[in-house]
Amino acid sequence: MYFVYILLSKRFKKLYIGSSASPDKRLASHNAGRVVSTKKYRPYERIFLETHKDRISAEKRERYLKSGWGRRWIKKNLEEWQSGRMRRS
Repeated sequence: MYFVYILLSKRFKKLYIGSSASPDKRLASHNAGRVVSTKKYRPYERIFLETHKDRISAEKRERYLKSGWGRRWIKKNLEEWQSGRMRRS
C-alpha cells in the first residue's frame, strides 16, 4: 500500500506534496532535516493523507496534486482539512 501526503510547514506555511509506502517514517525524515528540498522549511505537520493500492497510482496522484489543477484543488479544500471536517481517505 502507498500513500500520498501533503505537509504544511508550521513556520513558513509552505506546502509539500509527496508519496511514500511509510508516511510516518517519511514525515520523521522531513522533520529531521534528511530531505534536502524540505530541510529549511521544517518543522512540518501532515495535513492530508490518501491511500493508494500501488506505487504507480500514488505517483500519478502526486503529479496531479503538484499541477496547477491539483494546487487549486488543495487550496479549495485546505480549510476543511485543517478544521477536521473533511474525511481523509
